[in-house]
Amino acid sequence: MKEIPIEPLTKPFPGHTGMPFACSTCEARSASICNGLAPPEFDQMTRYLTQHALAARAPLCSEGDAAKLVYTVTAGSLRLFQLLPDGRRQIVGFAFPGDFLGLTSGGLYNVSAEALEDSRVCQLPRAEFTRLMQVIPDLEHRVLARTAAELVRAREQMVLLGRKTAGERLATFLLQMAARMKPARPDMPLRLPMTRADIADYLGLTTETVSRTFTRLRALKLIELPGNDEVRLLRPELLEGIASGKRGNTRSP
Repeated sequence: MKEIPIEPLTKPFPGHTGMPFACSTCEARSASICNGLAPPEFDQMTRYLTQHALAARAPLCSEGDAAKLVYTVTAGSLRLFQLLPDGRRQIVGFAFPGDFLGLTSGGLYNVSAEALEDSRVCQLPRAEFTRLMQVIPDLEHRVLARTAAELVRAREQMVLLGRKTAGERLATFLLQMAARMKPARPDMPLRLPMTRADIADYLGLTTETVSRTFTRLRALKLIELPGNDEVRLLRPELLEGIASGKRGNTRSP
């Protein structure tokens, strides 16, 4: 894979020369693994951090490449995917500000990641991050917690793909996005940076089925679609019923 250029963070903000300027204003910090670290521990981590900007559709890492860097998404969003032996793509997840990527059990990345929109990440050499986990116990605990959460999501995805109907899958997806994005107000629309085709790929459906299911949920007045990349959840409690299979009469065709 082509070498990714990096952009060093060298400008400190007043009063704390050990912390890069971008970290002091990072909107994703409250959701990232570095949040809450003691100042000396945070200083150790930021010595190795660099920023990297990604244009929409630009690759961050590729499945099978040497896992030399770990990443925290600080702005924008990415899609995570694997390629099947016959060349087909399977989206296995989406990454948003605060999400941590790149730490694998082996020496190779097990997924590819590319930007859905203009995005930004902080990146850190994997070898240095591994060393930091050894000397900062709280950092290791945070990584373990993230890993446990990813395992739960993986199990939920297996159930979603194996047992749920189209309506149940889309309702589950919308509730998952609402839980991850945490809009400031319940009436605020969710911005979905991924396309209908991306959603279909992730849910194991066709693009046409996803579009029909969105239309069905809107006709039932469970959601509104203010724009192509927005959805407002009007009755999340009913969506939860659909997602759990308790409201079979609202299933989409």
